Amino acid sequence: MPFECEGGRCRVPSWMPRLLFFAGLYHLLFAAAALAWPHFCFDCAGLPRPVHPILWRVAGLLSAVFGIGFLIASRDPIRHWPLVLLGFAKASLVIILLLVSIFAEELPAKSLWLALFDDIIWWFPLAAILWASLQAHVGRPPTRDAPLTVPEACEAYRLSSGESLAEASAGQTVALVFLRHFGCTFTRQILRHLEELKRESDRHNARLVLVHMMQKGDAVRYLGERSGVARIADPMCELYRAFGLGKGGFLELFGPRVWLRGAISVFKGCGVGHLAGDGLQMPGAFLVRDSAVVARQPARSAADLPDLPRLFGGLHEATSSETVPA
Repeated sequence: MPFECEGGRCRVPSWMPRLLFFAGLYHLLFAAAALAWPHFCFDCAGLPRPVHPILWRVAGLLSAVFGIGFLIASRDPIRHWPLVLLGFAKASLVIILLLVSIFAEELPAKSLWLALFDDIIWWFPLAAILWASLQAHVGRPPTRDAPLTVPEACEAYRLSSGESLAEASAGQTVALVFLRHFGCTFTRQILRHLEELKRESDRHNARLVLVHMMQKGDAVRYLGERSGVARIADPMCELYRAFGLGKGGFLELFGPRVWLRGAISVFKGCGVGHLAGDGLQMPGAFLVRDSAVVARQPARSAADLPDLPRLFGGLHEATSSETVPA
């Protein structure tokens, strides 16, 4: 979900405050009903009345607390995202607890009716607000309405060695590896095998260049002894946009494949660090020659690593097919 930002503050879609306002109002009404008529919900669901109604009244009081939290959050959902997170966590835990109890045959399936209006119907919109909050806090909004073209970007961006990308790619192939943020375990994995990437580039007479999202010069502390590799600073991610790399969706960033590969990467000692860049930005690898892309390898998920042998192999296959006579 894109956000328009002005003066460093994101404009919140109108549906978010309205939804949180109605969520707060509903939870307050539910609390009043639970206190006044503790058996009402059970009678409507066709369930036995609780032996101790006081427990349901306590649940009503907790609902009132969440209702007040939602009303506060409705004033600025992005700023008050922790309150939304608490409500989302409560709804998730209640739903999980009910499902486990039903699966264990401790409660009948119709017990889900107790959570339908109090938790289930709010789960998806609360999840959407949290995802939008993550995008607003972690992602960096574009500074241009339309992205630069590749030739324009090659002229505009300069390598750490001083020349522009257009000059570096004039008559020579440049292997551009776009990184995720430096705290990402997959970026750390790439940096650990940076020598292999450089050898592969050298084998094809290409120049390896890293693209990162830190300010110019700040990448040195993350690269350490590998800081001799040519790099391009792109803190606003406009070079990423020029090469067609956008923000990742939920599955691209947090899907099962990402979790599995992330666990393997951490197990191998790559670890995870603090956010150093746009946490939503997708990575990729490209071959550039004379300010034009000659081979591309955009990542399908945050876990995809640059496969330079395959990237160069695709380039050579394309070159061979062009030289075959008809």
